[in-house]
Amino acid sequence: MPAQQKGFTLIELMIVVAIIGILAAVAIPSYQDYVARAQIERAVGELSNYKIAYEVQFSTSGPVSNAALGYAPSNLIVAAGTDIAVANADGTGHIEVTLGGNAHPILTGVIIRLERTVNGTWQCVIDPSASSDWSDSLSPGGCNVI
Repeated sequence: MPAQQKGFTLIELMIVVAIIGILAAVAIPSYQDYVARAQIERAVGELSNYKIAYEVQFSTSGPVSNAALGYAPSNLIVAAGTDIAVANADGTGHIEVTLGGNAHPILTGVIIRLERTVNGTWQCVIDPSASSDWSDSLSPGGCNVI
């Protein structure tokens, strides 16, 4: 009785490697977009946490400085040393940060701003003009891209 050889042929192994390569070529860019979008949503969420402190300071005519808001920059934010919030005499204002730091390279320089209207409603605005690789698919729901 002849001995049978067991194992994979070189062709079979090459086919498996090619399939893995094709899957990686599709999955890696999708994963990178997922990471970037999650970081934007995280930054918007963190910035939204300061709306209540802003309203309290604004309603008591207090300062809307970083210290008054209890602002602690995230590792996704470029901490420029300036106050993130501005309150205008007419009741409008905004809270704004610039992405950088440990943010995905696509997001470096993207500005996220929460704008307050005179009647106290808030609107999310994203300015991606500093990012050459920006895609509108990265914009979280409820935010306007300018």
